[in-house]
Amino acid sequence: MEREIINFSENHGVTVADRSCPVKFPAHWHNALEFTVVFDKGCIYRIGDVIYKPQPGDILLVWPRELHEIKHMPARGSFFIQFSSRMIENNTDLAAAKRFLCKCHHISAEKEPELVKKITELLYKIKEIYSTKEYFIETKCKIQIYEILLLIGEHVMKEHRELIGNENFSDKAWDYIRTACSYISEHSAEEITQAEVAAETGLSPYYFSKIFKEYTRMTFPAYLAGIRVQNAINLLSNESLSITECAFQAGFQSTTTFNKTFLESTGCTPREFRKLHSQGGI
Repeated sequence: MEREIINFSENHGVTVADRSCPVKFPAHWHNALEFTVVFDKGCIYRIGDVIYKPQPGDILLVWPRELHEIKHMPARGSFFIQFSSRMIENNTDLAAAKRFLCKCHHISAEKEPELVKKITELLYKIKEIYSTKEYFIETKCKIQIYEILLLIGEHVMKEHRELIGNENFSDKAWDYIRTACSYISEHSAEEITQAEVAAETGLSPYYFSKIFKEYTRMTFPAYLAGIRVQNAINLLSNESLSITECAFQAGFQSTTTFNKTFLESTGCTPREFRKLHSQGGI
């Protein structure tokens, strides 16, 4: 397994590959998201431990830091975009739904024709915008990406609601989760506790813990640690700050915990990440 460093050289946070997907590519991962439209038969793709054999028109979704591999791809048989994970991590709605989103890796054109049609049109719109020399290319591309993420989000949340039942998936409960995620994001650099966040949402600690884990598929400590790692990633881009200063400003109480959590989350140490960032990689 290797880490791929993606250079967003022209438009920060977005890159487009038009029919230039390699025929084979070994198992690797990256912090970016990668969405692929398949054109031809014969594609064999692995994401995590699952092998996918998408049909023409299908869409494959790789989320941040997921191990994936192109086992076989017909020459010029696909088109993909890659974009920064910060588009999810810096958005409360998407961050709250991230655990649901990351379970969606394959959207079938046969089973979901309307959804695939809309996403494909938006991906081609990104390609069209990306190839122009107009003003605000990055912003226009990201607007289309958010449209895609919204479509996928609504799709997976509908599926999850059907899976666990309406009685366990209420709009009110989701509102509690969004409120909690927003509060955690705003106060993540402070010494906040699960009981404090539960009180902010108006729930008992026990019930809050139950629905938070059910909706986010994460415990409160794990979710908070993830937010703090993202805070640290943003701080590490400022080379005037020491790594220790980044750790404490992000909300970690010790450099030992910071280094361990950062490595588990990103696959590299804070020092290695800073070096990669200084070289223009993500």
